Amino acid sequence: MSTTNSSAASAGAGRLGVAIVGLGGAVASTAVAGVALLRANQMKTTGLPLADFPAELTAQLAGYDDLVFGGWDLCPDDLAAAARHHRVLEPAQLAAAEAELSALRPWPAVGNVRFCRNVTGQHLLPVESHAAAVEAIRADLVRFREEQSLERVVVINLASTEAAPVLTQDLFLTPAAFEAAVQANDERIPPAMLYAYAAILEDIPYVNFTPSCAADAPALVRLAEARGVPVAGKDGKTGQTFLKTVLAPALRARNLHVDGWFSTNILGNRDGQALDNPESLASKLTTKGSVLDQILGYKVDSHVVHIHYYKPRGDNKEAWDNIDVEGFLGQKMQIKVNFLCRDSILAAPLVLELARLADLAKRRGEGGVMHALGGFFKSPMVTQAGTAPEHAFERQQAMLMAWLAAGVAETMPAAGPVRGAKTAVLASFSPATPTA
Repeated sequence: MSTTNSSAASAGAGRLGVAIVGLGGAVASTAVAGVALLRANQMKTTGLPLADFPAELTAQLAGYDDLVFGGWDLCPDDLAAAARHHRVLEPAQLAAAEAELSALRPWPAVGNVRFCRNVTGQHLLPVESHAAAVEAIRADLVRFREEQSLERVVVINLASTEAAPVLTQDLFLTPAAFEAAVQANDERIPPAMLYAYAAILEDIPYVNFTPSCAADAPALVRLAEARGVPVAGKDGKTGQTFLKTVLAPALRARNLHVDGWFSTNILGNRDGQALDNPESLASKLTTKGSVLDQILGYKVDSHVVHIHYYKPRGDNKEAWDNIDVEGFLGQKMQIKVNFLCRDSILAAPLVLELARLADLAKRRGEGGVMHALGGFFKSPMVTQAGTAPEHAFERQQAMLMAWLAAGVAETMPAAGPVRGAKTAVLASFSPATPTA
């Protein structure tokens, strides 16, 4: 459970820094360009999930115009060059955002080919130990806040997928053991954890949009709880798994038994290149494959998930699903879904919303795992190992609405002519949902 202090956030949040691990990637460059285009009135808010929420629920969030970007990448190219390389933006969009993108260059990053073999670079932090890397990351965050005159900062991991460490090992279980392992330069610690650790030590919210192990290590969950730092993740739920968590609850509601669910993807961007490595792919398949049994209430024996790197597609991902179901009188039926996605177009707006929500959680005095943000992820974080997260999308959406409504209610007077306002707000915006 996340911990909550009594103080509530106030509107007028001020400038919010968004420090991104993997700033030069397709998702990050698309998110930064999107904000630039919003500022210039060159695009609508279509695709931004919270833009359509009732204004009462989102008034306390930092505005899209208030987001200021920085971050790390293994490639030193400015974001205009990165955007041209990733080919997500239309030419007119790139031209409109180019001035802002070209002014933004990534900071040197932490890299480790042991955990991500297919994505390497030379734009590395000049450090020789984990402890030095953590201190350098913390210094970057302090400098970012000061140089940009920021009110607050959040850290979001958009880096390539890493091979997964074994989280049951002693060094990952307690904050003290993890700190000792950092000081000992233990080779089992992946880069994603170093960024998460640095953010938590700086009391900065941390969001893991990747399948990599980061703040979900038990040691870092405990540390985030103790310091009152919100953490959320992992692996953004954007395309195929999003549709899976929408369709599966409907099949359960109609008592149509799922005999098998075959899923396959092709993609050719940098994320796909990282996943062409078997160890990184295993991390991704773990997060994609865990949703059906929890939603349906039984094990789907023939649940198959494949991901293939196919360079010609670039950021244009394609996902196929074949669903075999059994209905009344034992009759067999099939459902076919073919989703031709734009990977970064689906992911970038979620990143922007997560930055705003994680910041609001911090201003509301909350710390630890943010269960209310689970709808954004394929593998939502939990507080206790072995606890099953909620995967059904409509229930996750209800949890988010309830969390936002509770924050609105906290800002209302407890007595007087609006005494019933809290109850009214919660009744209006909070569908019944189990607590995480």
